[in-house]
Amino acid sequence: MQVQSGTSFWSVVGSVLASLFGVQSQKNYERDFTKGTFISFAVFGVIFVVLFVIGLMTFVKWYAGA
Repeated sequence: MQVQSGTSFWSVVGSVLASLFGVQSQKNYERDFTKGTFISFAVFGVIFVVLFVIGLMTFVKWYAGA
């Protein structure tokens, strides 16, 4: 599956995950800004942050109940 402007689905996912951990390489950073679209990175970023928060809340509720 191709995201609109030349970056593949998996490269967008990888870039968003790398950016969440702060380990994005300069090469990928430049690729994302030259070939990627803001909306694709923003959508995946919001999705991953929401999933992270839900996962963290679930873990805390499970741990507190144990």
